[in-house]
Amino acid sequence: MSVRTGVSTACLYPMETEKALSTVCSLGIEATEIFINSHCELEKDFLKGLKGTLDKTSVRCASLHPYTCGIEPMMFFTYYERRFEDMLEYHKKYFDAMNFLGAEKFILHGNKPQNRFADEDYFERYERLYDLGKAFGVTVTQENVARCSGGNLDFLVKMKKALGDKAKFTLDVKQAVRTETSPYEFVKELGNSIVHVHLSDHNDKTDCGPVGSGNLDFERFLGELKNCGFDGDMVLELYRWGFSDEKELMANYSYIKDVSQKIFRF
Repeated sequence: MSVRTGVSTACLYPMETEKALSTVCSLGIEATEIFINSHCELEKDFLKGLKGTLDKTSVRCASLHPYTCGIEPMMFFTYYERRFEDMLEYHKKYFDAMNFLGAEKFILHGNKPQNRFADEDYFERYERLYDLGKAFGVTVTQENVARCSGGNLDFLVKMKKALGDKAKFTLDVKQAVRTETSPYEFVKELGNSIVHVHLSDHNDKTDCGPVGSGNLDFERFLGELKNCGFDGDMVLELYRWGFSDEKELMANYSYIKDVSQKIFRF
């Protein structure tokens, strides 16, 4: 198995992306997810700086998260075809950036339930974006964001049945918790279609805290991922208010890596 552990630059938001990347890479991590926060961060000169940080620290960029996720309902899941085509064209910038940085997984939030769009049309739009990504050698993954259509497990199961091997998912533990659905249930239903994971923990005070601080049975969660054949990346994704300082972030990453090594034996 090629399972790796990492930390997302999103943990340090609203710190500027280049500073956040430099900080998380200094923690001795294996991999990271870079959250692009503005259009200028897709420009080649800016990306060269990010690539320099990755190369200097030997950290692998596992995935990229787009700043345009908030407008995906309007741009992707629309019956105004021209707008959709424009958004496809814009995403070539993300995929070019991913090729430059070495990232393999792209994170899609998707539509919102209040934006009426037939499921079958949603799957067709995802497939077209997925195919475009594959032409660049990257994989588009649907995340289970609670406020979006993909937060509903039944919707994701339907998507998997409709698209077969093209349906790839990023499982975010905190987002599962927000829909009051067990993350273990997501693993059970989506199986090896899960190719990327955002890690966090939860308790009666917060739905997004350091792993090991709450109700998530982390060993069980990893064991069930292993049993379904998971071989992607697991990235710690907290909010800045969810941890005290960089030392706590590093300690939590070390805990995640130690337990992961025990379960996956890598």
